[in-house]
Amino acid sequence: QVQLVESGGGSVQAGGSLRLSCVVSGYTSTRNCVAWFRQAPRKEREAVAAIYAGDGRTYYADSVKGRFTVSQDNEKNSVYLQMNRLKPEDTAMYYCASGEYVADAAVANEYSYWGQGTQVTVST
Repeated sequence: QVQLVESGGGSVQAGGSLRLSCVVSGYTSTRNCVAWFRQAPRKEREAVAAIYAGDGRTYYADSVKGRFTVSQDNEKNSVYLQMNRLKPEDTAMYYCASGEYVADAAVANEYSYWGQGTQVTVST
């Protein structure tokens, strides 16, 4: 059974940094893509960043380009999201998701497995 467990969320002031971690267990494949999504209250879930296990290609939402970096450690079956220069609008529940043969990294339906989420709160 595939499981994804996120960690690293918390509260930080605007301009600060956080590093989220996602450990994927149960199945790993170079066909996988692992993404970070976020959902704020009363807003739709949106893709933040993603990385393809096979070739390391990445995707970033325009709103986080230049501030967030997604990376992977295949030996640890982990994917990370380094978030710098955080803004109050980054406040959300952040979810890790995994899927095979993902054609569009920004589409939630492409992912079969999801973690429980980790809360990120950015204050002014």
